[in-house]
Amino acid sequence: MREFTVPPVEAAPQVGGLADAVFAHALADPGRIAFGRKGPDGEWRDVTAARFRDEVLGLAKGLVAEGVRFGDRVAIMARTRYEWTLFDFALWTLGAQPVPIYPTSSADQVLWMLHDAEVTACVVEHEDHAMTIGSVIDRLPLLRRLWQLDAGAVEEVTAAGAGIDEEVVHRHRRAVTPETVATVIYTSGTTGRPKGCVITHSHLMFETDMVTGRWESVFRSRTGEQVSTLLFLPLAHVFGRMVEVAAVRGGVKLGHQPVMAAAELLPDLAAFRPSFVLAVPYVFEKVFHAARRRAEAEGKAGPFDKAVEVAVAYAEALEQKAFGRGPGPSAALRVQHQFFEKTVYGKVRGALGGRVRHAMSGGSAMDRRLGLFFAGAGVTVFEGYGLTETSAAATGNPPERIKYGTVGQPVPGTTVHIAEDGEVWLHGGQVFSGYLNDPESTAAVLNDGWLATGDIGSLDEDGYLTITGRKKEILVTSGGKSVSPGALEERVRAHPLIAQCIVVGNDRPYVAALVTLDQEAVEHWLAIQGRPPLAPAELVRDPALETEIRRGVVAANTLVSQAESIRTFRILAHPFSEEHGLLTPSLKLKRRAIERAYATEVAALYG
Repeated sequence: MREFTVPPVEAAPQVGGLADAVFAHALADPGRIAFGRKGPDGEWRDVTAARFRDEVLGLAKGLVAEGVRFGDRVAIMARTRYEWTLFDFALWTLGAQPVPIYPTSSADQVLWMLHDAEVTACVVEHEDHAMTIGSVIDRLPLLRRLWQLDAGAVEEVTAAGAGIDEEVVHRHRRAVTPETVATVIYTSGTTGRPKGCVITHSHLMFETDMVTGRWESVFRSRTGEQVSTLLFLPLAHVFGRMVEVAAVRGGVKLGHQPVMAAAELLPDLAAFRPSFVLAVPYVFEKVFHAARRRAEAEGKAGPFDKAVEVAVAYAEALEQKAFGRGPGPSAALRVQHQFFEKTVYGKVRGALGGRVRHAMSGGSAMDRRLGLFFAGAGVTVFEGYGLTETSAAATGNPPERIKYGTVGQPVPGTTVHIAEDGEVWLHGGQVFSGYLNDPESTAAVLNDGWLATGDIGSLDEDGYLTITGRKKEILVTSGGKSVSPGALEERVRAHPLIAQCIVVGNDRPYVAALVTLDQEAVEHWLAIQGRPPLAPAELVRDPALETEIRRGVVAANTLVSQAESIRTFRILAHPFSEEHGLLTPSLKLKRRAIERAYATEVAALYG
């Protein structure tokens, strides 16, 4: 199949902007709980729709008093927190354009984005961020204001607007149309300098309305219990931004968590108890591997592995039934599944807070077996696909018929087309307007509303998309064999001891790989064997560890032909990190930077 379209579930918005939902919800149901907000004491407190409206209005008045006007761009550089959402909607109320900046961005990156976007004011989280801005401020003549959240920015700006009439704010809000620019989001820059994606109010309204309408079972409750989600994705990323907007427009109770590390995230999941989560595959992998290690430490690895097999088989049987290709789980399988419900599956759900029954995954590919396991354990994960240029999701697995290992069908109102060379093209109401100040790059990817994604993929007979790689990342060996590294890397990473994998081999005689270790998993593995901890330099030379890693590589090689298989690999002592310029803020590999940094190790693979 070359092209597939899913019709829209409702009409695209014709009037207004993103902030209108804040005022409409407060008018219709002022006492509804809109947010859960974690206080300095660690306790979660409710914020009503009316309270949020009042805070947005007060902040918007303050922004007017501070000189922010319709069309101005204001950068926000912070982790995921309530105040970011407050500033977003206050700025959207005025027709201003928030420009998200990753909190880990370097001074050079900050300078480029603030200069390119002609930012006139900036909100930062703390003093370190303020110092980063301060180090380049002499080269930003348009930057007039700098506010610091941890120094009381919300209170300071709100107080400044005490004398501003509310009608001034509402005049701004009424001037916003769907075509008004809502935000400029910079791409993560895996292959070069970040580009600013211009996204309108219409793009985000279309995207979130289609997603919440199609996945109504996730975003709307049928039991009377309020639907809620804990947002721990970075709000500087388009996926996190989409979740924020979908929650506010859809009436979902939203909480914020700034740290994705398990030690801080899991306690907040337990306290907030969301009904669904939206995450990247990394989070689901962490939950699974932690559960596996816990079972192993308790001497229950065998039963856990059996529970995994049963969950996968159970979910596969339901998948086949949904497509009319089987009768569903057998009686014996249902009995086995019920047996493991309390001992294993309930504990896995408990790690996500206990109430989660649905999840959405994006950002990178999720292993089919991992998705099947979570489904069998009672958490249905809808895997999807999108880009900054599509305001987040362009495809997703539909609730009633999930194909694990694919990224699903087009979001309603969207068309997926596969070009002659296998490139994925997208068309829909969420496709961006172009790159800021860069007509040449815009023309290269946008043609008559069609976005050339740069991704390679295929559509099956049911219109489900599978992404197989990036055009720019295809390796060609010296023997002329084309290899897409993504699927291989994903499968290698499925091994519990492996954190990251990069496949190399361009203009080389064969394919090889560099792998990094999951330190927590390795420490557990050594302890189970009764061995003491090893220093990184000792680990990379450990024969038993090399044997384990080889198993992961061999498993990955079963996916491809011999000419495409990984012939050799090297274990690295330290993981690829954003701090060293080897990962983007969204944790994608910077391939060229990694190959430059590890040129000696890559050369040794072919010695």
